[in-house]
Amino acid sequence: MKRLLLVAALAFLALSGGREAAAAGPAFVLEVKGAIGPAMTDYIERGLDEAKAAGAGVVILRMDTPGGLDSSMRDIIHRILASPVPVVTYVAPSGARAASAGTYILYASHVAAMAPATNLGAATPIQLGGAPQPLGDKDKDEGGEKGKRRPPATAAEAKAVNDAIAYIRGLARLRGRNADWAEEAVREAASLPAEEALQKGVIEILAPDLPTLLAEIDGRRVSVSGGEATLATKGAEIRVREPGWRTRLLAAITDPNVALILMLIGIYGIIFEFMNPGMVLPGVMGAIALLVGLFALNTLPIDYAGAALVLLGLAFMAAEAFVPSYGVLGIGGAVAFVIGLIMMFDFGTAPGFELAPGLAIGAGIASAAFFLLVVAAAIRARRSAVVSGEEEIVGKKGEVVRIEDGVLWVRIRGETWQARSAAGTPSRGSRVRITGRDGLVLLVEPMNE
Repeated sequence: MKRLLLVAALAFLALSGGREAAAAGPAFVLEVKGAIGPAMTDYIERGLDEAKAAGAGVVILRMDTPGGLDSSMRDIIHRILASPVPVVTYVAPSGARAASAGTYILYASHVAAMAPATNLGAATPIQLGGAPQPLGDKDKDEGGEKGKRRPPATAAEAKAVNDAIAYIRGLARLRGRNADWAEEAVREAASLPAEEALQKGVIEILAPDLPTLLAEIDGRRVSVSGGEATLATKGAEIRVREPGWRTRLLAAITDPNVALILMLIGIYGIIFEFMNPGMVLPGVMGAIALLVGLFALNTLPIDYAGAALVLLGLAFMAAEAFVPSYGVLGIGGAVAFVIGLIMMFDFGTAPGFELAPGLAIGAGIASAAFFLLVVAAAIRARRSAVVSGEEEIVGKKGEVVRIEDGVLWVRIRGETWQARSAAGTPSRGSRVRITGRDGLVLLVEPMNE
């Protein structure tokens, strides 16, 4: 029995030693700056995989974010919860914030830290249109207590709020943090500065810089995927992994404003190619831009009814270029285009993913102006004098250049035509007037000199 206990103790020590050795590697630092979106999700996922492969002791998410998309936030949290490498969210430098989605990620991390003069909170679900307005002393909830927020007005709002509260309270209990304040951050969009966050048990560490943070978390035991780990970070090598070109490219094209511009370039490029077959370049560039724009829209939360209106508007404006309707299709298409953009993107609700209203209106006006120019050109072409064909040549004057076997040859505007005269045969060098055309033979009559 004693031998069995000794073997078990040795095995436990070996496993513990192996886990602690695994936690004694370099410290990977990932820069979480800007909105939380598909590009940031890809960057963090790749960073966690690289840290695991390199045997890192800890991954530090140095955060400064206004929030972002709920779907991207949940993907990041899933990766943190499944990570065998401890993850520390560090809100820094001074002046930074971890708002909205950043607060959820901080609560999900194994260790939460902040630099002085930073803040977190305002975690109300973004689909509710941003932070709710605080209530005054006269406002009461259904129970009649002052100072509390009214319950959600609609069933959809209530579902979103309750889901977010349950989610962040679960994360708070998992990490042993203040769950009541977490609920307050969701329900009332409450925020906290770093010092108060430390006092209320929202974070564990207040550190002015990375070396101090690594020294403070050294020796802490955290629960990671697969067991527990003891952090050995004092004096650890710091490896800052900057976002690569892939992350920067994804961040650029998943901006709703850039996605809209790419889609417009694609549509107009294809229209120009159809209007001028054989130019090739507009068609190639337009197809590439359109596909990239559609990829970006696929990663963003959009309203598909609005997207259908945008496509309908573009189709109407394109039809105006081919079938002029004196502006009816063009103006109707521009109106549908702007309304569709307003419906497709919820202005001002997802931090960092807003579509600028000026861009939407400007794009609609520019599109309408372009197609109005096309209509004006078509009207001018219809009203202008005929410059080619049979109608244009009748009445013009020519000169007989030669007569061969009774066949007249007349020169008109530098061209030599075969001619026939019903009023006698004019002499060579005489002037004639064109009265008509029979196939490739001009009908002429002598002119009185």
